[in-house]
Amino acid sequence: MDNRKPRRELSQDIRNKIIDKHRKGKGYKTISKQLEVPVTTVAHIIQKTHGTVANLTGRGRKREIDDKVRKRIVGTVSKEPRTTSKDVKGELLNQGTSVSDRTIRGCLSQSGLHGRRPRRTPLLKGNHKKARLEFAKMHVDKPQSFWENVLWTDETKLELFGKTHQLYVRRLKNEANNEKNTVPTVKHGGGSVLFWGCFAASATGCLEVVQGQMKSQDYQGILDRNVLPSVRKIGLSRRSWVFQQDNGPKHTAKNTQEWLREKRWTILKWPSMSPDLNPIEH
Repeated sequence: MDNRKPRRELSQDIRNKIIDKHRKGKGYKTISKQLEVPVTTVAHIIQKTHGTVANLTGRGRKREIDDKVRKRIVGTVSKEPRTTSKDVKGELLNQGTSVSDRTIRGCLSQSGLHGRRPRRTPLLKGNHKKARLEFAKMHVDKPQSFWENVLWTDETKLELFGKTHQLYVRRLKNEANNEKNTVPTVKHGGGSVLFWGCFAASATGCLEVVQGQMKSQDYQGILDRNVLPSVRKIGLSRRSWVFQQDNGPKHTAKNTQEWLREKRWTILKWPSMSPDLNPIEH
């Protein structure tokens, strides 16, 4: 531990007194005794005074890069966020500017461009983007009452042991193996349970555990047992409620589509590869 006392900067008034006494012919030791200031401090103030005892601008370490280089670094990373500090260093070196990786990272951090893990999103092709745009244009003017009568449905898998997503713990350097800082694991996973569920804007609907591997006939049975009871439970309009499902294989199977047509439900046509548009996914 550093036991040294923090340095105390002399006030401008004391600095002026040191300069006045020196001009009157007083020696360093005399000034030191009279003002109770170390001799070395007196000598430093007298020798380093440039017409004023005030703090001059430009004190401290000089910047390694100027504003022009800083803008070039920030512009490069803003244009392509996956650019690494080594890539930027190489590009600047080709232009005749030598800057360290650490300086580049510090410059980016000061500009608010911190390194973060990228969000995972579905791989969208041209036809997917076109379908999304058509969906948005078709429903952009729908009133709030329309969305309040949509029954959102989907399946979700819950892990019985452990977590499938990334976890973080805050710990000291030598506490990695403390039990509270570890995540227990088992061989071959820990098993999982598949649920089917639904909800609307006002409340949640029925929930059912899917037994075994779900096939299209199993999916139809789940809908038959849960959709209309959920509509009544939530209080959706029996004439204008809308059924939503994604484009899972069981949902788009030919016999499932024929079964839904027989039910004569109003179905919200869902664009492919759009889990991030679905509120039940969140």
